[in-house]
Amino acid sequence: MRMTYPASSLGVGGRSTFRDSQLTADPLVPTGDPLNWGVVSTGNIARTVTKELALLPDAGLHAVSSRSAESAQAFASEFGFTKSYVGHRQLLADDDVDIVYVAAPHGQHYSIVHDALTAGKHVLCEKAFTIDALEAAELVRLAGMNRVFLMEALWTRFLPSFQRALQIVHSGDLGTPHWARADLGFPAPRTTPLGRIWDPHAGGGALLDLGVYTLTWPVSVFGLPETVTAVGQLSAEGVDQQCDLQLSYKDAFAHATCSLVARCGATATIAAEDGRLDVFEGGNHPRTLVLTDSNGDVRAERFQPAGRGYTYELREVMDCVRAGKLESDLMPLAETQAVMSIFDEVRRQLGVHYPTTAERAE
Repeated sequence: MRMTYPASSLGVGGRSTFRDSQLTADPLVPTGDPLNWGVVSTGNIARTVTKELALLPDAGLHAVSSRSAESAQAFASEFGFTKSYVGHRQLLADDDVDIVYVAAPHGQHYSIVHDALTAGKHVLCEKAFTIDALEAAELVRLAGMNRVFLMEALWTRFLPSFQRALQIVHSGDLGTPHWARADLGFPAPRTTPLGRIWDPHAGGGALLDLGVYTLTWPVSVFGLPETVTAVGQLSAEGVDQQCDLQLSYKDAFAHATCSLVARCGATATIAAEDGRLDVFEGGNHPRTLVLTDSNGDVRAERFQPAGRGYTYELREVMDCVRAGKLESDLMPLAETQAVMSIFDEVRRQLGVHYPTTAERAE
């Protein structure tokens, strides 16, 4: 299916931006006066990211919210937050919160981020950004209207290893790239805490949970695809349990595969005229890049991130907020919107339907 994208995304056009300084920057070095964070949700990803946030000396762990007082209080006590709240609206009413990190399930992103932007808070929202492109467009519009920072939390983009991969590919050392592949998958349980991954009301399915990672490789290298063709299987609940996307470009094509039923790995390959770049494990958080030249000679570049690697996106948010930026050039809002449009088309082809925002609120 030939793709059309929101007008705001047309500027993305080509490959993604990389930043040389990202290769050597230490995210644990303070870059200004402390900024206070508020964390919405106390689930697994909230715990992981909060541990990373605590490594940044200029990041204040100010407030956390949960649907239950007990959960919020326990989380606050464990990580040293100053305050705990029941529900995100109480947290947003706290004038001392500078930046809100939204770690709730996909189906709740729109309403929470909408409220946060309306309250004048800067926002880092977990991927996938929203349920669909319409929700994403409204949030981007609202962020611009209120002059606050907004970014999708695709942490892979900020890792030195990923930035180095883009630097290598875009330098021309491997020749012109023509083919890419990325895959990510694991057998997902239907019980808590991952039960929501199968729930249409929560934005379940492999695509929104894992497809953000696999799609970021070809989009970063080739830009937005001209056509997208999807195949996959649906679960009993009606979400995609696995899917494969074929992306076509003028002089290239790519595959992005994700699965909730198969342990298909986490790999990526960029193949060019004169060589190839491979990530054989950890495609969403690569530690090793393997380069093969036209003679078959192989060399590896290895990376050790600060913390588990989420520190880089957290540092980016704080630096952007301090600089008065409304978005990051490494994870631009136009690209987030465009990817949501791709996801909409994939779900249309597969026959996946999510309840509307109003239906999910009932």
